[in-house]
Amino acid sequence: MLLTDQQVNPHKWVENYADYLYAYAITRIRDEEMARDLVQETFLAALERVDKFEGKSSERTWLTAILKNKIIDTYRKKSQGIVDNDIEKAEREQQDFFEEDGHWSPHRRPSAFGVDEHDPLHNKEFNRVLQQCMQKLPALWLAVFTMKHLDDEPTDAICTELKVSSANFWVIIHRTKLNLRACLQKNWI
Repeated sequence: MLLTDQQVNPHKWVENYADYLYAYAITRIRDEEMARDLVQETFLAALERVDKFEGKSSERTWLTAILKNKIIDTYRKKSQGIVDNDIEKAEREQQDFFEEDGHWSPHRRPSAFGVDEHDPLHNKEFNRVLQQCMQKLPALWLAVFTMKHLDDEPTDAICTELKVSSANFWVIIHRTKLNLRACLQKNWI
């Protein structure tokens, strides 16, 4: 059964959901202008399909699902345009992480980050540094990492959406974590 327009109120969407949708988008895209555009595109897409909203979820959940699909499309576009130099640069930065025997290089060995979970200001600063480190990742790596660790997407869904093999997925996750750790150790500690 489809809901009537009286049960769905597009006139209240901006007031009720814009801030939430923007916050959702900005944590995944990290580009203010693009996040605003995606929220606007979400509202437009929802208006075009308002007659198909069946009410099986809340308006907010429905709008978030639309936004999520738009974000995945953005990831896909970014990963298609990825420059091999970005990946090569990121991989070069990892070359000295390990000794030939597979153990950590002494100067690259992980150390504690020193994040005090009871100090919200400290955590806010840590999150700022983490966001800056994530911005340095190649687009495909950022997309895979975000979908896996922020959106809790299953691996097979990520591979399908971004058109990467399972083996490539795990290589990307591993390299991304190494790069993030190195960046955090350099900029946080």
